[in-house]
Amino acid sequence: MEKANASRTYTMTIAGLERTLPLCPLNERLSIAAFVIFGDVELTVAASAALLEKAPEFDVLITAEAKGIPLVYEMARQSGKPYFIARKYPKLYMSHPISVDVRSITTDKEQTLYLDESEMAVIRGRRVLIVDDVISTGESLRALEMLVERSEGKIAGQCAILAEGDAIDRKDIFYLEPLPLFEN
Repeated sequence: MEKANASRTYTMTIAGLERTLPLCPLNERLSIAAFVIFGDVELTVAASAALLEKAPEFDVLITAEAKGIPLVYEMARQSGKPYFIARKYPKLYMSHPISVDVRSITTDKEQTLYLDESEMAVIRGRRVLIVDDVISTGESLRALEMLVERSEGKIAGQCAILAEGDAIDRKDIFYLEPLPLFEN
């Protein structure tokens, strides 16, 4: 754990690109560096290429709505593989959705992720790469694992641009850079 600096920012290099992240208080004693990939096309393209270089063989990609969407799209574009998004709410196109519950470090309440039966049929029997922007508590990954398992897919790997806090030491994921937690 690092001490928060006076500027309340953290500068790091990700996929060869320098970015300065604002520190946001999580509670009275702890802050996290806010990593937002939305709108950062240069970083999305570079991080996708770097993750694909590290990735095991896979047939399909999956992420949770919403912050992983630009990353999974770009990884799918670069690899030519299909991707799915576990949605936060059932959509009208979902005739038979399945759901799992999740609580992540950036939300203050339990959320539910949904995948449609038609998407499950495509995943069935295929090697699935689970993608997220940041892995912290691992709850979002666990929910995606459950959806893949219920779809009878095979988890090829789990990856993120950044691993935060205790996730840095996980051996079952791969990522580009570690992201420390900060003492207030």
